Amino acid sequence: MTASPLSPSLSANALMIRKLDTIFPLSNDEKQALMELPIQLVKIDTGKDIVRLGERPQQSCLILKGFTCVYKLSVGGKRQIMALHVPGDIPDLQSLHLEVMDISIATISACTVGFLQHVDILRMCERHPRLTAALWRETLIDASIYREWLLNIGQRDSYARVAHLLCELLIRLRAVGLVENHAFDLPITQEEMADTIGISAVHVSRTFQALRANGLIETTRTRIYLPDWEGLKEAGEFDPLYLHLRNAP
Repeated sequence: MTASPLSPSLSANALMIRKLDTIFPLSNDEKQALMELPIQLVKIDTGKDIVRLGERPQQSCLILKGFTCVYKLSVGGKRQIMALHVPGDIPDLQSLHLEVMDISIATISACTVGFLQHVDILRMCERHPRLTAALWRETLIDASIYREWLLNIGQRDSYARVAHLLCELLIRLRAVGLVENHAFDLPITQEEMADTIGISAVHVSRTFQALRANGLIETTRTRIYLPDWEGLKEAGEFDPLYLHLRNAP
């Protein structure tokens, strides 16, 4: 399951094409239309909101570098991270048709983001109707991931939750060429992981210690290596079906 690292020279449009092509077969004309889609590149620091609950954006964001999260806050200020997004993802694509944002999206690490104006996306889809289906499939897969996360948090113990999430991230990052020899960057703190899988930061630390002790993961400060892929899949009850990738292992 080795993939070559993402080329530093890969354009924003090329990354978007690479990601969409993993879930939907694109024609050469459709790829050319995506290559011509205007994208404004912006660098955003760690811990900054890209879009907030209640806003009415006129653009969607394509993640080019770094990790972002979708989150909501309780009345008491407690945060639940509802999704993690990696390069190639468009986490607020639903804003193309839902005028008011019902979520917030923030950077987990320093990110490079490409903004796509809704008017440009709609114009492209009018000329290339199959791209409407490709983008629709992207949002449907997001919904599929939400359903799997609900099962993960609701019915699995903390050990399986973490194992499952790590398996998912490896497969999603591998699809866009960001996994090398079962290793990838994981720029997420214990507190953010806790908000993601619904346990305390202390419990996250203990769970990672257990996974390391059982030889399922090796970690450095921001990078993780999965030496026993089959063992980790078994621990996390992981089946990549819900990711709907065309060439999923």
